[in-house]
Amino acid sequence: MFPDAPTSIALYAELIIIDGNDSRGIGVLHELGRREFSALVMASVVLAPGFAQAAVAPQKISIALAAKTSLFHLPLVLAEQLGLFKNEGLQIDWLECESGLQAVQLALSGQADVVSGAFEHTLDLQARGLNYRAFVLQGRAPQISVGLATRKALAMKSLDDLKSIKMGISSLGSGTHWLAQQWLLKAKLTAEQVQFIELGSATGHLVEAVRTGSVDTLCHIDPVMHYLEQKNELRLLADTRSLLSSQRMFGGPMLSACLFGKGEFLQKRPDVALTLTRGVVRALQWLKTAGPSDILKMVPSHNWMGDRAIYLGALENVRNSYSLDGMFSTEALQTAWRARASRVSTDRANWTTLAKTYTNEFALIAQRKVNS
Repeated sequence: MFPDAPTSIALYAELIIIDGNDSRGIGVLHELGRREFSALVMASVVLAPGFAQAAVAPQKISIALAAKTSLFHLPLVLAEQLGLFKNEGLQIDWLECESGLQAVQLALSGQADVVSGAFEHTLDLQARGLNYRAFVLQGRAPQISVGLATRKALAMKSLDDLKSIKMGISSLGSGTHWLAQQWLLKAKLTAEQVQFIELGSATGHLVEAVRTGSVDTLCHIDPVMHYLEQKNELRLLADTRSLLSSQRMFGGPMLSACLFGKGEFLQKRPDVALTLTRGVVRALQWLKTAGPSDILKMVPSHNWMGDRAIYLGALENVRNSYSLDGMFSTEALQTAWRARASRVSTDRANWTTLAKTYTNEFALIAQRKVNS
């Protein structure tokens, strides 16, 4: 179905670099290709301490995301809590949103430099002719589950009983909406047979919607889904928490949480993109060996939903879905492409579009630093 695997298209045709040998900070314009860019950023890694001492003030960056307290963004949250950004002079302005789509809209309006969200957003943006590119991967599975309210589940005899149900999602055009559509396709139901209710990402609102009967089913992320399951308020119909369950849903390895930004931002501020990437990659490395008590010490207590045991149970369910190295694999890119094609029949997306949606250059450089 696919031609030869796409190679990520180089971003770095032209960069403005401040000459570190001149105390006046004279701007020097360089024309850079891929090799020159990689050499430059590698040099910045090696010389980072010297540059940090010369810095007048920390660099500032704005990141838009939905459900920051969820496990979906855990590598990014850990990078912040471990001080990996602060130690490199990066100050982050967190723009918390009700959905991934709202986070994208903040980026489009110029209010956010970077989005932490589902990889599929970059496919949609590129298909619209908007140059946004993912530059570090956090998750290899969506970590989204579909749960049926227990009161409904007890009366259900077959999937046909799910027609005309009210399904809670964060918003239309979000990762929860796309996963719901994928699950409906697998269950041989159509989106027209359910009523989507936009609930946002506030955990209290999600719990209330299930308990009051505002929705019959909920399609969302953890720990709130695991919490409702453990409280016997939901019965799971499907999930993509693990690599295995995600592969069953999509037919192959998948891409999910990542950081992405406008191509112009990656060109003009590659040092910031690299700092973000390095922080996420280091957090992913830390997460590989961290014990439950280590993680609880790092994660803000308000993320636990008031129950340490339930939070750790939710974490255990998704733990193997986190990226190992921040890299986007060809096979997972293909799966993401097929998943989108199943829900979007006509737009300007093509095979070249996929090659424009990501770059592994920052993650490769970050890996060299981590492993050195």
